[in-house]
Amino acid sequence: MRHPTLRRAVVAIPFFAAIGLAIRLDHGPIRAPANAAHPGFVLRDETAAAGIHFVHHRPTFDRRIANVEPHVAALGASVSVADFDGDGWSDLYFTNSRFGQPNALYRNRGDGTFEDVAASAGLADLNRPGEGVSMGSIWGDFDNDGREDVLVYRYGYLALFKNLDGRHFQDVTQAAGLRRWVNSNGAIWLDYDRDGLLDLYVTAYFRSDVDLWHLTTTRIMHNSFEFATNGGKNMLFHNLGGGRFNDVTDQLGVGSTRWTLAAASADFNEDGWPDIYLANDYGPEELYLNDHARRFVLSTAGLESESKSGMSVALGDTYNRGRLDVFVTNISERGYLFQNNNLRLNLMSEARGFRNVADAQVADAGWAWGAQFGDLNNDGFNELFVANGFISADRNASYWYAMSKIAGANGHLFEDARTWPAFGNASLSGYERSRVFLNRGLSGWVDVATAVGVTDDYDGRAVALADLSNRGAVDVIVANQNQPAVLYRDYPDSASHWIAFTLVGTRSNRSAIGAEVEVESGGMKQRRIVDGGMGFASQNDRRLHFGLGQHEWVDRCVIHWPSGTRQVLQHLSVDQFHTVTEPAR
Repeated sequence: MRHPTLRRAVVAIPFFAAIGLAIRLDHGPIRAPANAAHPGFVLRDETAAAGIHFVHHRPTFDRRIANVEPHVAALGASVSVADFDGDGWSDLYFTNSRFGQPNALYRNRGDGTFEDVAASAGLADLNRPGEGVSMGSIWGDFDNDGREDVLVYRYGYLALFKNLDGRHFQDVTQAAGLRRWVNSNGAIWLDYDRDGLLDLYVTAYFRSDVDLWHLTTTRIMHNSFEFATNGGKNMLFHNLGGGRFNDVTDQLGVGSTRWTLAAASADFNEDGWPDIYLANDYGPEELYLNDHARRFVLSTAGLESESKSGMSVALGDTYNRGRLDVFVTNISERGYLFQNNNLRLNLMSEARGFRNVADAQVADAGWAWGAQFGDLNNDGFNELFVANGFISADRNASYWYAMSKIAGANGHLFEDARTWPAFGNASLSGYERSRVFLNRGLSGWVDVATAVGVTDDYDGRAVALADLSNRGAVDVIVANQNQPAVLYRDYPDSASHWIAFTLVGTRSNRSAIGAEVEVESGGMKQRRIVDGGMGFASQNDRRLHFGLGQHEWVDRCVIHWPSGTRQVLQHLSVDQFHTVTEPAR
């Protein structure tokens, strides 16, 4: 979880001319502002109608840190999307975080409803003493057998489950060489060496020698509110094939100890190799550039100048330049702290860095957590959904003043959890509603959450996007901390067109994780990536969805496969899914 730096930060409000310059350099379109009064979509809470009744339970820890336990235990609500049974309908997996509380695997029946099959699948009972509690999951076909496997990361031991038959899963952690105690809040699949096998990057928060239920010391907290380096060590595991992984963290130089909360992977500098982007608590973001799988190089890409409390890494082609930009959430609390969220424009090709272009709307979203880009109104431009709120308890008691006192103390004091003021039943940036930002191009962003139907004030954590009804609409699933999950069905304007792709790798990994797709239609260019985990404690629908607005055709589709293969498709039909298999050569 993010502990604020409790200092005023300068809001990064850009000159729109800078954005315009970047767009012109890429010959991208300058878009007329969308109509905020008529966003072109609504989001309806259809959680109960879908048969989803999942409620997250936060963990409980060693009584020696009971004074600050609500703070330390404020994570674990996650959601990931996968078609685990291969029937063409996206399913949902939610994690729980208390001993004895089951995780939930909701199978999509295809009729608008879901059934929880976690127990019969062997993915429910994963929160046990001695093993740890679930913090999230990521899906990927690590053995290329055509079935989606799942890695569950925990405060505790990692757990890898092989999909046996689309109905049952087998724990293969020990055989895979992955039985490691890692206090993790995030992980991603990627094929860093492009050998066609999915590798695994796991982020770490608390150190690996910390057992939160049996503490040998209470000196477990960060050593700085701005540049902490005493967190757990991130790990990279190379897929050797045959169901085995090897730890190559030190060899490749990706073992950050900056309290990483989220990661994402893409080829940011367009050299053909997937890079790793990190959002770190108590410090700056980090970008590790992949040097042809020989090593990763920590890049000075304009990220190190702003100390933040980064939590979510969302990738999206913000202004339709054919580039993947980065959105990282932070904290805003008027009267105490204003760090602002970062919307990083990808200028790696021409300037070897990123430029923060977050306007006042996007910068200020409260105590922001998970976020995702998605075209909710099918007009061809990304909207941005942001979940908010930290701890909602007593509305009349706030922990912010107590937080400011500990933040101003000597580092030797706040590194010891025992010295923190007792939390009690206080709230800390609680009861904050989610934000739904409408993309108006160079005219900036505007929050339309209330107008489109998003009014809940749960403590949001993970956000995932998926077309759950196969109808060309991007639904939003939010996992809330210690509270019920929410499914928002997306209903875009029926006059807008769309196209979607299911990719199947051959030379690349079967899941096509890391594949980037460009769609060109009527002079408009869009780019998306098949993610192996993105946002915060989340993973989106593997299928890539593109809104087309009034365009009734697609001129060209370019697929950049992880293997390096470039495939071009032309004159594709719209308003339907296309399954594309990677060419063998």
